[in-house]
Amino acid sequence: MRGAVFCVIIINMGKYYIGTSGYSYNDWVGPFYQEGTKQSDFLSYYASHFPFVELNFSYYRQPSAHMLSRMIDKTPAGFFFSIKAHQSLTHQVTADWGKETDTFLKGITPLLTENRLAAVLLQFPYSFHYTAENRKYLADLCSRFSELPTLVEFRNREWQKEEVYNGLRERNLGLVVTDSPDLKGLPFPEAIVTSSYGYIRFHGRNRKNWWHGDSESRYDYLYSEEELEEWIPKIAYILGKTTVLFIAFNNHRKGQAVQNAIQLQRLLKEREMEVSS
Repeated sequence: MRGAVFCVIIINMGKYYIGTSGYSYNDWVGPFYQEGTKQSDFLSYYASHFPFVELNFSYYRQPSAHMLSRMIDKTPAGFFFSIKAHQSLTHQVTADWGKETDTFLKGITPLLTENRLAAVLLQFPYSFHYTAENRKYLADLCSRFSELPTLVEFRNREWQKEEVYNGLRERNLGLVVTDSPDLKGLPFPEAIVTSSYGYIRFHGRNRKNWWHGDSESRYDYLYSEEELEEWIPKIAYILGKTTVLFIAFNNHRKGQAVQNAIQLQRLLKEREMEVSS
């Protein structure tokens, strides 16, 4: 009976989109992309299987309007992009962060004009502590994104405070809910809603490589069906409080994100069928 209640919420309250963090990985050839697929064709193939993608190249280099326009052209109408803010705004902040913000906003213009923007992700590192200085910077930065669907991801448990959630709610800023290893200092996987849109990122639970691995080994993890099942009540709760929910799998090593995204989609569809039958 409890499962049925969750399914009713999923059907009647809001939409959800499931995808992956990034799509252009050479080690996805075989597990997902067919052998011989050109890298230039990855996105169009991906978009034939998923309704949205999380762009993370923009963390390493500022996005350009030309590049994003070309990406839009390779996807069907109704396909959405979330995009991660450049590292100069979250990890390597300098006195020129205002100028960097202008560059970023200019670059993502096509996503806005074509109504393809799911959200802007402001992902802060573990080293971004809950201090007065950081709180002020966060408020100043978020004010620059006040007209856009914007979400904040904290990698440090210090930010899991009701006053933080209330501050986000006052600004209609979304909180990125995360699943990551159960390690000291990392956020608890709480189902918190602070705006009309929700966002969940599955990072994997690779305890061994989290602190000492690189961008590949850290996210080398395949969720079991039981682990995904644990999230269905949380997903149902968030859907019941929002108008749209985006779910991105970041455990990208060897195409595991694709496998888990498809698996979660199936689990949610099965819940819907249980209710309708």
